[in-house]
Amino acid sequence: MRVTDFDFDLPRELIASHPCEPRDAARLLFIPSAGGFEDRQITDLPILLRPGDLLVFNDTKVLPVRLIGRRGEAVIEITLYRDLGGGMWRAFAKGARRLRAGDRIVFAEEFEASVAQKHPEGDVTLRFDVEGGAFREALTRHGTMPLPPYIKRSRGGDPRDCTNYQTIFARSEGAVAAPTAGLHFTPALLEALARRGIGWTTLTLHVGPGTFLPVKVDDPREHYMHAEWGLLAAETAAEIAATRREGGRIIAVGTTSLRLLESAAAENGEICAFAGETRLFIIPGYPFRAVDMLLTNFHLPRSTLLMLVAALAGLDRIKSAYAHAIGAGYRFFSYGDACLIERLG
Repeated sequence: MRVTDFDFDLPRELIASHPCEPRDAARLLFIPSAGGFEDRQITDLPILLRPGDLLVFNDTKVLPVRLIGRRGEAVIEITLYRDLGGGMWRAFAKGARRLRAGDRIVFAEEFEASVAQKHPEGDVTLRFDVEGGAFREALTRHGTMPLPPYIKRSRGGDPRDCTNYQTIFARSEGAVAAPTAGLHFTPALLEALARRGIGWTTLTLHVGPGTFLPVKVDDPREHYMHAEWGLLAAETAAEIAATRREGGRIIAVGTTSLRLLESAAAENGEICAFAGETRLFIIPGYPFRAVDMLLTNFHLPRSTLLMLVAALAGLDRIKSAYAHAIGAGYRFFSYGDACLIERLG
């Protein structure tokens, strides 16, 4: 297995820079475990799923952690990704090689940080002059949403992203990227699913920097996955168990939900309560225990997320599905369209 096995060519015009309006107007490619693909809409979910099925959403909330500051005359772009407590944050910094421990970065009047440490991995630890509620207030005023680099924005950002890049389930602060499959859902779609007898529940996985990091090794099995913190409550585990007993299927909404479900699954497939970090990296050959289907967006070439969906459906089938999606003009990546994938076997 090589990283090049997960490569494909994508026309630039198929990368979505804004979401569909309304959210549930997005297209949906249904990828059954066998047979042909089906071109659908997100609003077709109630008829593609069965009464008794259970959708599992990630309720993490994205913080506006992209900051533009100055060190003297130099402009520094910062993306915070881990709260270390006491006003300390681990962060990516464009131009980090020019930063030195002790440097001051000014983001706004009375909102500054010093470089506490530079790390061998290329990131830095910052010490802010404010913390707690004052820090959150300053971040809300001066930060922008940490959109992926393929979505181009001016330094001031687009105010619409504050809403667009947040799911309707978002409540637990801590993510530096949105669980984008959940962006397609609206209250009206949830009501339609409920009328069909399809339930939903939530878990929390704070999406971390691994979302942004490319696979730099030739053999994916040598890739280092960054830890992400997750919580799956006992009540959620009980809902999943009840669904299983009654013959319903578990549908993970997004790769983050899937990774936490699999992290919380025992060898026999039972989902247990979970609280802690996970570094689970799913590649072809992984023995799925927790999920029956996955709703997800279309992912970047050579990415860990493309490897995950290839593990779920089979690499050849995913390659065929992506070729179909490109030919049919589906919109790709975070603000793009979605696919509903049945687990192979």
